[in-house]
Amino acid sequence: MLMYPQIDPVAVRLGPLAVHWYGITYLVAFGLFYWLATLRLRHQPYASITQPTPWTRRDVEDLLFYGVLGVIVGGRVGYVLFYKPAYYATHPLEIFAVWQGGMSFHGGMLGVILAMMWWARSRGRPWLQVTDFIAPCVPVGLASGRIGNFINGELWGRVAGPSLPWGMVFPGAGPLPRHPSQIYQFLGEGLLLFVLLWLYARQPRKTGQVSGAFLFGYGVLRFVAEYFREPDAFLGLQALGLSRGQWLCVPMILAGAALWAWASRWRDATLEN
Repeated sequence: MLMYPQIDPVAVRLGPLAVHWYGITYLVAFGLFYWLATLRLRHQPYASITQPTPWTRRDVEDLLFYGVLGVIVGGRVGYVLFYKPAYYATHPLEIFAVWQGGMSFHGGMLGVILAMMWWARSRGRPWLQVTDFIAPCVPVGLASGRIGNFINGELWGRVAGPSLPWGMVFPGAGPLPRHPSQIYQFLGEGLLLFVLLWLYARQPRKTGQVSGAFLFGYGVLRFVAEYFREPDAFLGLQALGLSRGQWLCVPMILAGAALWAWASRWRDATLEN
């Protein structure tokens, strides 16, 4: 078995200011999104769209700004509502104490969806055209976040068998080796999903298909990863022996499959724009 390498969560100290690795991984995620989104401007159909206006680098900058707001606000509100509603109902001021941790991917995703709806409406662009644009750029940001989880020594996996060569002992998780589930998620919902979705989106697709593929792909990969991830202690396993994260993935999988199937049935007018 392996021992957790005891990485200092603080990357740099400048007097009273402490720069945490987790914050750096967020900045890396946003930087990767910006770079990949500028590459998407060269892909079809976005390179050919002229109505209401052509896609530009300014659009990418605006999307990033709205997306950051959606991730932070949605991620925090989602954690409060999905995981600890009773606690925060009696400690409402702690909702704003984001430095204490507590972010939900599913909440962040909903926040981004709402932010993209607002942006699309303000620019007169079809909403699914916007989500198709950003979907392939998201998984690398998720991968960066999982590296942050690993550096923090949090969200570790379930107890592993003694024969697992990469089983790891995490501080605060007891003496038994566990699955490094943060790395599993980094590889699965991060790198693997990015490669599959980026290649899929490079070919002509009907509007909504790329967004549906993202929802379905992330939902499936996260659902599987949850079998190796230790459930939150205050929640444990729920109905049918599934974790809260798995139950939150079920509507994602269904919505992704339904959106892809629905998009596949309709004539796509995107290239006519």
